[in-house]
Amino acid sequence: MGFARHVGQISVLTVRIVMAVGQGGVSLKSVFAQAYEQGIGSLPLVLVTAVLSGIVTSQQGGYQFSSSIPLYVLGSVVASSVVLELGPVMTAFVLIGRVGARITAEIGTMAVSEQVDALISLGRDPVPYLAAPRVIAGMIVTPILVGVANAVGVLTGLVSARATMGLGPEGFLYGARLYWHSWDLFYSLAKAFVFGFTIPVISVHMGLITHGGAEGVGRNTTTSVVFMIITVLVVDATFPPLFLN
Repeated sequence: MGFARHVGQISVLTVRIVMAVGQGGVSLKSVFAQAYEQGIGSLPLVLVTAVLSGIVTSQQGGYQFSSSIPLYVLGSVVASSVVLELGPVMTAFVLIGRVGARITAEIGTMAVSEQVDALISLGRDPVPYLAAPRVIAGMIVTPILVGVANAVGVLTGLVSARATMGLGPEGFLYGARLYWHSWDLFYSLAKAFVFGFTIPVISVHMGLITHGGAEGVGRNTTTSVVFMIITVLVVDATFPPLFLN
């Protein structure tokens, strides 16, 4: 019942966000401010995660190879793993920890301190003022961050393959191109777009329903992070049968 209630409330919140955007009630200044905070603020962590993902994938892939497998196949393993899975998912986890938790705590504090009620009493709908800018910003910056993470992950995988396996850039790129599908990048960015919507909309929802003072803020922030992680994993598991078959 609790899960169904959350799904229904998030659906209603989504409809209200779409209506607010359609009516032109969302401030572009707020959207740009949120995009800067979510995008530029998260970029260092995304870069670190992408670098480590590329290095680990290259090293683990090379370790599994035997003499019967051409070494250039490592380029395909790294490119496919980073672009299809590690880039979008690891970036989503970074955004959950840095952006999603912050949004829930921020709006939750406003809810328990009655600032949200004050907006309503002044005749201002909190959805276009608090929810819509954060969700729109997430949908804009997440594909960009995932694109950067993909490029950095593949590049560091190339460098790691050269350093640990002796595979030159020519062989690495040959293997990456040999098994590359033109749909792979669109698949990755589509997954990022969905993540960019689900993370802020869940965090906003959990913030708006917060109650119980400081304890309630902490409790809802923890619940929000767990909810976002499970949702990202479920969405990630749903994408292959829908788009790769």
